[in-house]
Amino acid sequence: MSEFIGDWHSLLVLLLAGFLPNELWRMIGLWLGGGVDEGSELLVWVRAVATAILAGVIAQILLEPPGALASVPGWLRYLAVATGFAAFVVTRRSILVGVLCGELLMLAGKWWIG
Repeated sequence: MSEFIGDWHSLLVLLLAGFLPNELWRMIGLWLGGGVDEGSELLVWVRAVATAILAGVIAQILLEPPGALASVPGWLRYLAVATGFAAFVVTRRSILVGVLCGELLMLAGKWWIG
């Protein structure tokens, strides 16, 4: 079992330094934002900023792909974005479905190409 888990000290550090502080802020955000109206101007602005950040990341991946993404051909990256956008539109603006469809197409295309 220790071969599967690896060094338990690393997992403990990951839990204490990575997971728990993140979860603390998420719970505080959930507690504070529980009564906020979803149609309020603040949440509309937050949603717009999050969408803009996602668009910026997608643009960076398309134009200057980092790391292993540089080995994915440009046509496949553009096709994945087009597929993700089509899924986004078809599912009535679901960002999650759009991102997942684009990622799945890129992974399948890279696997198929080799």
